[in-house]
Amino acid sequence: MTATLTRADVVTAASPRRRRRTRGWLAVVPLLVFTAVAFGVPAIAMLDGAFTVKDPATGAGSYSAANLTASLRGAYLTALLGSVRLSAVSAGIAAVLGLPLAQVVVTSRLRALREAVLTASGVLANFGGVPLAFAFVATLGNAGVLTRHLGLTDKGWDLYSFWGLVIVYLYFLVPLMVLTITPALEGLRAQWREAAQNNGATTVQYWRHVALPVLLPSLLGGLVLLFGSAFAAYATATAMVGSSVPLVTLQIADAISGNVLVGQENVALALSLDMVLVAGLVMAVYLPLQRRSARWLDA
Repeated sequence: MTATLTRADVVTAASPRRRRRTRGWLAVVPLLVFTAVAFGVPAIAMLDGAFTVKDPATGAGSYSAANLTASLRGAYLTALLGSVRLSAVSAGIAAVLGLPLAQVVVTSRLRALREAVLTASGVLANFGGVPLAFAFVATLGNAGVLTRHLGLTDKGWDLYSFWGLVIVYLYFLVPLMVLTITPALEGLRAQWREAAQNNGATTVQYWRHVALPVLLPSLLGGLVLLFGSAFAAYATATAMVGSSVPLVTLQIADAISGNVLVGQENVALALSLDMVLVAGLVMAVYLPLQRRSARWLDA
């Protein structure tokens, strides 16, 4: 005897599923509201200020692209390009150093070493700002302990420069890369390496043709995260180099405080919008590749 389902039976069976889905959405509502308030309101205020120009004589405001134009000229453009260059160089070096370190952690048979490295990476990735700047100034500054002991000044070493700032950024970017890429390395299947070896592939060929193509989206994702961390860093740079290295975050602070010119607050908001656009462009490249990587690692 064959049972037949009526429309009422189908509706009855689907109702619990629909109710669970509704309850799931209701549970997410507080998070969505918080996100809208915490991120939406500042974003709207930034957009409004970036396109608002005040008349110096009357104080009346009007919408114009003058602030954005000013943010892409002169010292502001130099600072924006300087931040992009510093972030790209720091992120690239941190990725090159962090990948093999994470691979050693993943393949290590010593559980204590693995836990120690990951714990230390979690701490160091969040160690920044003025304390980090002070630590490097006391160690590698003009009168730092290692600088005097090794005679680095006579060899041309200068902590308060572009490359000095890169070294300081690597202190927290390399641990961040280790934390970011470790889950992807754990997702590599041992069968893939065995299959490559059975077909005569060397270790270099395995990494070039199998592992790195699978890890590439995750590596790019790590680069995006590292780039964003370096791009948004402010306290470490301002405590170390001040205005000797042009950075967009320092220009924003100067414009808001009126340190150089008075009445440039809206130009600072335009510079912030430039930073958002740069970050959005990087994310637009990363997201499609991340979905491709997820299909391989979740298979």
